[in-house]
Amino acid sequence: MNSSQQCGAGPDLGRPQPRGTDRSVARRAELITIGRKLFADTSYDALSMDDIARHAGVAKGLIYYYFKSKRGYYLAIVEESVADLVARAGGVGDLTPVDRVHRTIDGYLRYAEHHQAAYRTIISGGVGFDAEVHAIRDGVREAMIATIAEGAYGRSDIPRVARMALLGWLYSVEGVTLDWIGDRTPARDTVRELLVRLLGETLRVIEQFEPDCPAPARP
Repeated sequence: MNSSQQCGAGPDLGRPQPRGTDRSVARRAELITIGRKLFADTSYDALSMDDIARHAGVAKGLIYYYFKSKRGYYLAIVEESVADLVARAGGVGDLTPVDRVHRTIDGYLRYAEHHQAAYRTIISGGVGFDAEVHAIRDGVREAMIATIAEGAYGRSDIPRVARMALLGWLYSVEGVTLDWIGDRTPARDTVRELLVRLLGETLRVIEQFEPDCPAPARP
C-alpha cells in the first residue's frame, strides 16, 4: 500500500441530477424540500407513502415517478442534506489555513444546529443498517477530512497515519456535536474553539509521526 492516500469525497455528494424539463426539476426539488421537513418531525417507519403524498398535496404516483419507492425518496433527501452539509463546511473561500479551519468547523456546527434531524440521520446512518446511507455518511467523513487536510497542509493527499488521526478527531467532532445540539449549550463559539484546539493537538501529534506533515503555527 502506498504511504499516502487520496482523501476524495467518496460517493458522489453533489445534488442528485433530476431529469426532464425545468418544471420537473423544480417539482422534484420541491418534493425533496417537503420530505426534509416531514422526516425532520416524523420517523421513517411512521410515514407511509400515502402520508407523504397527502402532506405534499400530490398524487402518490408522482412520488413513485421521481423516486421509485419510499426508500428512494428517503435516500434522495439524505443526499440533499449531505450536499448542504459539505457545501456549508467547504465553502470557506481563499483564507489563511487557520481561518479556513475555523470557518470549516463553524459551518459544520451551524448546519448541525439548524438541521438537527438531518444531521442526526447522516451521522447515525439512517434507517437501521442501511448500506447506502452508511456509504453517504462515509462520503461526508472523507469530504471533511479532505477539507481539513487542504486547510492544514494545502493538499488532501496525506499519509495514512495522518488520515487515521484526522478520522479519529472527526469522530470526536460528531460525538461533541450530537451532544451539543441537544440543548445548544455552551455557545457555538465555545464549541468551535474547543474543536479547533483539539484539532491543533491532533495536527501536532501527526507531525510527530509524519514530519512531512508539519502542524500549522499556533495562532
